[in-house]
Amino acid sequence: MIEVVPERRDAVPCPEPYAIGLLRSMLRIPSPSCGEAPLARHVVAAMTELGFTRARVDEAGNAVGEIVRGEGPTVMLLGHMDTVSGSVPVRVEGDRLYGRGAVDAKGPLASMICAAVNAEGFRGRLVVVGAVEEETPGSRGAVFVREAHVRPDALIIGEPSGWDTVVLGYKGKLDLRYRVECPATHPSSPAPQAAEQVAAGWRTLLSVLGSDPADPRAGGFDEPTATLVSVSGDPVSAEAEYSIRTPLGYDTEGLVAELRRQLAPRGTLDVVGAVAACRTGRGDPVVRSLSAAIRSRRAAPRMKVKSGTSDMNTLAEAWQVPMATYGPGDSALDHADDEHILLSEYLDGIGVLASALEDIGRRLGCGRDGKVSAPVSAVAAEGGAR
Repeated sequence: MIEVVPERRDAVPCPEPYAIGLLRSMLRIPSPSCGEAPLARHVVAAMTELGFTRARVDEAGNAVGEIVRGEGPTVMLLGHMDTVSGSVPVRVEGDRLYGRGAVDAKGPLASMICAAVNAEGFRGRLVVVGAVEEETPGSRGAVFVREAHVRPDALIIGEPSGWDTVVLGYKGKLDLRYRVECPATHPSSPAPQAAEQVAAGWRTLLSVLGSDPADPRAGGFDEPTATLVSVSGDPVSAEAEYSIRTPLGYDTEGLVAELRRQLAPRGTLDVVGAVAACRTGRGDPVVRSLSAAIRSRRAAPRMKVKSGTSDMNTLAEAWQVPMATYGPGDSALDHADDEHILLSEYLDGIGVLASALEDIGRRLGCGRDGKVSAPVSAVAAEGGAR
């Protein structure tokens, strides 16, 4: 049964009971990747009730809402609606709201919807997007936004950073599939076996990368790392999937070429998906506005970079605009069986975003010629964050 969002008849701002009810209603609608349509309709209905100038489901299935408040810059807030599979019963225990997607990433998306409404001092155009299929290799929703939507003047990606933390960047990702086929032979034959060669392919990958997954010092933002995602097969046919996290400026084409040179005699190596690393700096207007908003709530803003990927990677490949990632929630609870968000943190996140949007509008309102931009770069000028 879908919980109905409490009726809202008053004008902005969005009151706290409504904000909590909105998130709770979103959690009650299952939205695994490729199954987001019911949630998209619900989000569009909520945006319409909240007074968005326009709300719709676009051709990719993304939920898109716009608020226009006079002349000024366009700021996009993009979170994702899809979740990994599995159910977490929706319930409130004290300050904790449980549910699949509470932190990854319905909580950040709901906070963006409410913050857009609450940012009464913002002048310009706000676009809130609930994207589909972020949890899949293709990120189809964000790719469609990148190709079909008008590029904004600034961008905030909604992922759980913690209400007092701004994410400056993400590693890139390279997904590979290695297949080996061998003639059928007796198990005692010394001839190469498919499963054995797939296992040897993993060792080859680690050797080419110069990476040791067992080394506790490995895995920094500036180093490539690899994960053996899956292995299956038998002596005749076998395959493995590898996921490689890549640093800024990493030569993925060169890596694939070298792996194919070493592995091709035994099997076929295919690129399943690839996205480059991205990173912005502390001087980025979006980062500065988020930091100022966090400080206004008597907290010291923290900065971090992440070894995972998000839709920030996808959009940064084409949009050289000020951007950062922000959202309430503890990312350690992503995909967890006890996934939950602190309601106090969720409400703080709404406040931070609303204040940041008003500040971004002031920072960018004087110049739409790109001079104020601190674009995401493939070269890290900012150091020290982890």
